[in-house]
Amino acid sequence: MQRLTKSLRSLTYFPTGKGVLPPGTCPCWVLKKDYSSEPVELSFDSYTGEGTDETRPPLMTYHGLFGSKQNWRGISKALVRKVPRKVYAIDVRNHGESPHSSVHNSAAMSEDLRLFLEQHNHPRAACMGHSMGGRSMMYFARKYPEMVERLIVVDISPISVPRSTGEMTQIFDAMVSLDLSPTLSMGEGRKIAREKLLKATEDETVDFIMLNLRKDPDSGAFSWACNAQVLRDFLTRFDNYQSNLEELPPYTGPTTFICGSRSPYMRREQWPQIQEMFPNSELHWLEAGHLVHFEQPQEFLTLVSDFLNRSD
Repeated sequence: MQRLTKSLRSLTYFPTGKGVLPPGTCPCWVLKKDYSSEPVELSFDSYTGEGTDETRPPLMTYHGLFGSKQNWRGISKALVRKVPRKVYAIDVRNHGESPHSSVHNSAAMSEDLRLFLEQHNHPRAACMGHSMGGRSMMYFARKYPEMVERLIVVDISPISVPRSTGEMTQIFDAMVSLDLSPTLSMGEGRKIAREKLLKATEDETVDFIMLNLRKDPDSGAFSWACNAQVLRDFLTRFDNYQSNLEELPPYTGPTTFICGSRSPYMRREQWPQIQEMFPNSELHWLEAGHLVHFEQPQEFLTLVSDFLNRSD
């Protein structure tokens, strides 16, 4: 797994999940589960400003692996002051406060978004996603182009990713095997969990993952907000993304890619091939790593607001 930048330390604390462990359950990765492949109803926060025009397509945001809707809170608050659109920050399935499912892939996350838009009476929307969320939004745009007014992809390629699935497997193995006694305090549990995760990856990544650790106030049981077991099970299928995407037609709507010049998640030589998939696309580079929107927030906001305010 590529090294995440130190800006992970400054991410906002995620809200407590609502899953409750059954009595006597010990492994802390166990949380709410749904073994159906049907779309799930997603948890979200919505943002509006004084100039919000409810008749315009809203902006939907998807976060990356281990993240939550809180990753987009600051950007969303700033965007509604610059763009006359409602903004939805969403917890994707198996993350944050959204339901857990036995399925985790871009196709399933696309169906979740389709259901979300239908339930909220939005026939079309602008879609923005970072990393894993960006891949889901690209899939959604090609699967349901009539529902996507425009697309913003943040630091991810539809062709390949640099992450080592071997190292990621070690991280998830450490998460799912963690067994913390309910008698431990949150501080004690965090210390043990952190020491175990440090055997699989570096400090900065551990700090980010640790934002997912929860302790039920009633039972004392520990759990992960993200569905670590299912995310681990679907790791090997991440590499099938491009072949699955090739089954869908190109998305011809306005598209912008905003990428970090120091990030390995987008390779310049892939751009001609990407333009075949997204022929009406443009590419912007910011001096940043993978977390472009955290490292260069003002430049990022300018690019996104200008793109959303365009008439094309």
